[in-house]
Amino acid sequence: LAQLVESGGGSAQAGGSLRLSCVASGYFVNRAVMGWFRQAPGTEREGVALIRIRDDMTHYADSVKGRFTISPDHGKNTVYLQMNSLKPEDTAMYYCAGGPSFTFVPGSYTYWGQGTPVTVSS
Repeated sequence: LAQLVESGGGSAQAGGSLRLSCVASGYFVNRAVMGWFRQAPGTEREGVALIRIRDDMTHYADSVKGRFTISPDHGKNTVYLQMNSLKPEDTAMYYCAGGPSFTFVPGSYTYWGQGTPVTVSS
């Protein structure tokens, strides 16, 4: 049974950094597209960053370009999201997802983690 487990969320001051991790088990990250999504209360889930593991192609939402970096650790079946220059509007539950398509459409993803919360204070 495939499982994705996120960790690394927490609280940070504006301008600070956090690194999220997503560990996959029973699921071969190396054949997938992995995405990070976020959802704030009362809003729809939105895509933040994608990576196509076979060639490390990445894509970012405009709101996080230049601040967030998605990267894989192929040997550990893990994907990271390094978040720098955090802003209060980055506050949300962050989810890791795995699927076959290079897209920000949540419905295209087969597997989801349980989420890790990020709170950024001004």
